[in-house]
Amino acid sequence: METDLGIQGYATSTPGVGGVLKVTADDFVVEEISAPPPASEAGGYTIARIQARDWETNRLVRQLARSLRISRRRIGFAGTKDKRAVTSRLFSFQGVTPDQLRALGLRDIKVLDAYTSVKPLEIGDLLGNRFRIVVRDLAVPAEEAAVTVDETSRQLRVLGGFPNFFGVQRFGSVRPITHLVGRHIVRGEFQRAVETYVANPIEGEDPESYDVREAFAEGGDVREALRSYPRPYTFERAILNHLNTRPGDYVGALRQLPPNLLMMFVHAYQSYLFNRILSERLRRGLPLAEPVAGDLVLPADRHGLPDRDRWVDVTCDNLEKVRRRCTSGKAWVSAILFGSEPEFAGGEPGQIEREVVAAEGLQPQDFVIPEIPRISSKGTRREVLAPLRSLETTLVGRSLSLGFELTRGSYATSLLREFMKGG
Repeated sequence: METDLGIQGYATSTPGVGGVLKVTADDFVVEEISAPPPASEAGGYTIARIQARDWETNRLVRQLARSLRISRRRIGFAGTKDKRAVTSRLFSFQGVTPDQLRALGLRDIKVLDAYTSVKPLEIGDLLGNRFRIVVRDLAVPAEEAAVTVDETSRQLRVLGGFPNFFGVQRFGSVRPITHLVGRHIVRGEFQRAVETYVANPIEGEDPESYDVREAFAEGGDVREALRSYPRPYTFERAILNHLNTRPGDYVGALRQLPPNLLMMFVHAYQSYLFNRILSERLRRGLPLAEPVAGDLVLPADRHGLPDRDRWVDVTCDNLEKVRRRCTSGKAWVSAILFGSEPEFAGGEPGQIEREVVAAEGLQPQDFVIPEIPRISSKGTRREVLAPLRSLETTLVGRSLSLGFELTRGSYATSLLREFMKGG
């Protein structure tokens, strides 16, 4: 699956301990690290920290909106999270009081804190995430696992992080198809985008899901699909309902999905391209923690995080100075997230970027989507090395427990693959 998502190569040389992730949701605990809006008694927004167990973000927002009887557009959040996990994160609610939130009695959802503010939650309020994860059923004996875990930890500390791949959950943990939907959207293939999302059965998904998707893929009968698709498949059914009333209107069918989910399709395709670029950089042996001539380097922002809105061209003249800033954690080497206004690197890093984009047959204007303008994407750049903080590991029997902090946008599973390596 990783290869299909552009993920290849490791930063560490250890053999890996194998193991199984997310045996239960409690094995994957995520807590947001945020700088939320300040409290204000006169505010029209409620900021709430909500703990959820086994809830996918879009479905959680939909349930909260339904229970509060408000539009989902009045609910804001700073980042998506894994479904198979226990998550603690901030949401903002327009026109909802803290008491209304506390009165919710939803299964596996708990309001930990709530206060009023004059401002809603914004993407920039998320600084990072704190993780507590258990990997079970390790594939090697305890003594061997201890040596491997210690050496992997040492190598990651020396490097200062790990390859910043977009993890499998970016593309759908069970049905990793969001990048494929995005590819069809940017190519203007809206019927294929709909079919890839609604039909397109994937080996390993729930048998009931597989059967109904397979039947629709083979027969294309929208009315029959509406009768057979389970009620919880709200997004698929919304698309099918539209096609039932307006056959052939595939753009309109896609518009039935939440805007952030539509945007996620395009972003997932950009993520797939980024993964391929990063994999090729690893294959060629180019460093991740230090720049080479031609790289574009991201400086630190006011929070000490990579600033993806600014970059510095690395030349032979400033290479040593920029290298020192990177090794001291004040700047990061980047790769392109290709969009309508691309900023390619130079030298060999830029050659890699252009080759991957060319192999997909892409042009910048492909990411301008007039049929659904709000999901057009200018693109940006992203650090190739994910900073890693406060790493702790504990081995108990055949289980490995890890605690660590990551900056926003980095994937815990991309760190865990350095320890596990599929062994």
